[in-house]
Amino acid sequence: MDVWKGKPRSSNKRSILKTISWRTTASLDTFFIAWLVTGKPMMGGAIALGEVLTKLLWYYVHERVWAHINIE
Repeated sequence: MDVWKGKPRSSNKRSILKTISWRTTASLDTFFIAWLVTGKPMMGGAIALGEVLTKLLWYYVHERVWAHINIE
């Protein structure tokens, strides 16, 4: 099975838009869970904000790697 293929299955623009969409959803989830755990909405916001940038970067890298993987 030839898993890695040369040409990406999706564009960079599509990956960036998917990254932003997913990060928004995931950050809201993190905010509400952190708020419930700490009981403090400001702490929930601080935790959610702290994870946004690193996870945006990691998701984009993950998406671009998968754009080259062929599992057919």
